[in-house]
Amino acid sequence: MLHLQSETDARWFQQVDSHLDEILIDHAHCEKKAAGTAMNLMFAYVENLDLCREMTEIVNEELEHFHMVIALLDKRGIRFRRLKPSSYGRRLNDLVRKLEPQRAVDRLLVAGLIEARSCERFRQLAEHVDDAELAEFYASLFESEARHHATYVRLAMAYASEAEVMQRLDELAALEAEIIATGDPVARMHS
Repeated sequence: MLHLQSETDARWFQQVDSHLDEILIDHAHCEKKAAGTAMNLMFAYVENLDLCREMTEIVNEELEHFHMVIALLDKRGIRFRRLKPSSYGRRLNDLVRKLEPQRAVDRLLVAGLIEARSCERFRQLAEHVDDAELAEFYASLFESEARHHATYVRLAMAYASEAEVMQRLDELAALEAEIIATGDPVARMHS
């Protein structure tokens, strides 16, 4: 369903256990970035009305999630602040081909893979944390992230055949698995 080629490993859970506050702050930043990505896609592919409608929905949901995370941080007395991002998103976006329509396919699939990894991480967090409120919160986000992933993959098929999209998704998913396995020394949602 999520087209991921790896599961989160023990290294990330150690980061979660040691730096949960930073993971939560980074999560807020991730929601904000996800809204920005959807908005950028809407501007880049304005002629695709289906994409524009879907991106509008995703922008609204991601901003709603951003506000939910901010409220959670506030409730826990955690100050929202700027954090150095992990290299995950940049490394994935570096894989995007430069020429259209391959660029559109890759941008949509990279966004979809980020949503898939977020979905997988939210499920893992819901099962891992020893905090009922936090576990419930992360379990509640799983469905929307999975839906966003499927939307991005479907929209990529407006720019290439299903076979081409699925082949490229497999290629990018393999590279995403390598990136996530390498990880980051900083505790982040995608480290």
